[in-house]
Amino acid sequence: MTSGVRLGADQVAAIDDGDALNAVAPVDVVANTIRGPTAGRLIGKVKPGGVLASVTGAPDNAKHFPAVRVVAFVSKQDAKTVLHMAQAVSAGRLVIPIDRKLPLKDAAAGHAAVENGVNGKVLLVT
Repeated sequence: MTSGVRLGADQVAAIDDGDALNAVAPVDVVANTIRGPTAGRLIGKVKPGGVLASVTGAPDNAKHFPAVRVVAFVSKQDAKTVLHMAQAVSAGRLVIPIDRKLPLKDAAAGHAAVENGVNGKVLLVT
């Protein structure tokens, strides 16, 4: 699990752990990247007046949470945006925490590391 404090999060929970997710206190904003029942559980964690920002659209049960604003968006990469992001990385304004780099042949070890908890991304490189 990524360190929440290091990333500026107040709370961190594994979404595949029902007890952990149930223990999360209501929040102002959820950034959702998952469809299906998990998205339906996540919207239930948003405080009235809060926002569920989702790249997968509104969860099926969104109508049951009228006080939560669902903002669906689509990320569109274009040359100008990619250049802007690359410049932000170079200047240190955009930091992507990387826990480790592994050769592609060690992908299984990378998956195991993620399952056991890491403090950033695991990159598979060729």
